[in-house]
Amino acid sequence: MINYTREEIEIMYNRLSPFEFKNELIEIANQTCEEKNIPLLDAGRGNPNWTCSSVREAFFTFGHFAVTETRLNWDLGNLSGMPQKKGIADRFFKYIEKHEDMPGAYLAKSIISYGINEMDFDADDFVFELADGIIGDNYPLPDRMLPHIEKIVHDYLVQEMKYNTDDECGDIQVFAVEGATAAMCYIFDSLMANELLRRGDKIAIMTPIFTPYLEIPHLPRYNFEVVNINSDTVDSKGVHTWQYSRKELEKLKDKNIKALFVVNPNNPASIGMDSETCNNLIDIVKTYNNDLMIISDDVYGTFVNNFSSLMAKLPYNTIGVYSYSKYFGVTGWRLGTFAVHEKNVFDKKIKELKGELKKSVDKRYSDMSLNPSALSFMERVVADSRLVALNHTAGLSTPQQVQMAFFSAFALIDKVDAYKKLNMSICRRRQKFLFEALDIDYPNLDNSASYYFQFDIDEWGMINHGKDFVDFLHKTINPSDILYRLAKEYAVVLLGGNGFAAPKWSIRVSLANLEDEYYINIGNAIKEILESYVSLWKKQ
Repeated sequence: MINYTREEIEIMYNRLSPFEFKNELIEIANQTCEEKNIPLLDAGRGNPNWTCSSVREAFFTFGHFAVTETRLNWDLGNLSGMPQKKGIADRFFKYIEKHEDMPGAYLAKSIISYGINEMDFDADDFVFELADGIIGDNYPLPDRMLPHIEKIVHDYLVQEMKYNTDDECGDIQVFAVEGATAAMCYIFDSLMANELLRRGDKIAIMTPIFTPYLEIPHLPRYNFEVVNINSDTVDSKGVHTWQYSRKELEKLKDKNIKALFVVNPNNPASIGMDSETCNNLIDIVKTYNNDLMIISDDVYGTFVNNFSSLMAKLPYNTIGVYSYSKYFGVTGWRLGTFAVHEKNVFDKKIKELKGELKKSVDKRYSDMSLNPSALSFMERVVADSRLVALNHTAGLSTPQQVQMAFFSAFALIDKVDAYKKLNMSICRRRQKFLFEALDIDYPNLDNSASYYFQFDIDEWGMINHGKDFVDFLHKTINPSDILYRLAKEYAVVLLGGNGFAAPKWSIRVSLANLEDEYYINIGNAIKEILESYVSLWKKQ
């Protein structure tokens, strides 16, 4: 039996990451579920409740074909051989013709045909790479990414993220990684290992932002000096637009700021940067701080119409991070990418290292190359992902890479964006139900992913009841109270804004987690608690 006092809840709220605090709320909510016989409504962590089934069917059907290939040259029952390249494409198409009723057979055939006919792949080379990859009987080679798969994923990122490939910065290179979180870890480590960032350096973070971006810089290993670039703009009603004023962006004129970390569309509000914000950022970087290193996490970009990553707008400065987890419902697969242009500021800064710093960095990679100075930043990131000494074993597992290729090819084949429109409609419908229950009318911004909703209670209070009510709220009630009451009274679990550097009196609702009708329940629960605050204010 959990019986936390209000004081204990406040201490946890102020000290713990919102994701760790959420676990405590779940314990409280589970107890409420038992007592009141109601369902747990966990709209905290943003794991979608949908999965892309058609691609999985194609993937597993292709996997069955690949297993039959292993038995062709050596079959001892439980033990068989390895796929053989010669004639494998013909055997695949005959297999599909014979097993056309298997789930996903037509899509598997369409994906293979797309690679052969649209991307001009050699048929046997392509099918063998996929078959050998899905069996997983060889180390990833090249370690960064299998070549045909990289080309498919490359085209997917260009289509969905609008990565710039026509710029003087050249084409993009892609590294397949274990989700966007792995990319974050690799980036922080490689920037430090290559002396591009040093302990105590000044960096900037565009807030609000996914909590780890706030927590990692303060770890003893980094101890960065952090400058927050705050999304401070509001519309005529005082409602957040989650954009960044020119004044905030001008903090980046400081050349002592070496790196900028961005989540775009942002998390928790899931709003993408608009053209004014982007143009101001481009102007400031190119005019005042043209060697600024930018890391842009674009996980939610596929939920925004005509999304364009900073990789397209500032290709020389930017690393692009992407995850398939939300769009295709594959958080458990750990599928992500790290991308950088051939010509980039990271390579420039490495070449500018002098003296002992250069010697130290060269020594780190000396077992990899007779000329370690010539190694690109991308090559170094791949090596650093395995502490350099294990570089020969680097790379995402090949079955994961094949799954990534199948998802990417599926999106490339979908010329009318049917899957994208379906995803977006789910989130927007749930947002509509939540808004109706809360009795609010927020603008449906063109650059909104609608994956999360960040509800600012101060903003709601000011619009509906004025400054006196908001002042009363601040003096009388702790921001953790509404999260606690939601869990204790309604078995609803949400995240607080404080851990995202969002407004203190704000809460994040994930619109991806639950069946549509539950967002009505969540909205009603929030509204009832807010009305109780209003009643208390009126009494006093």
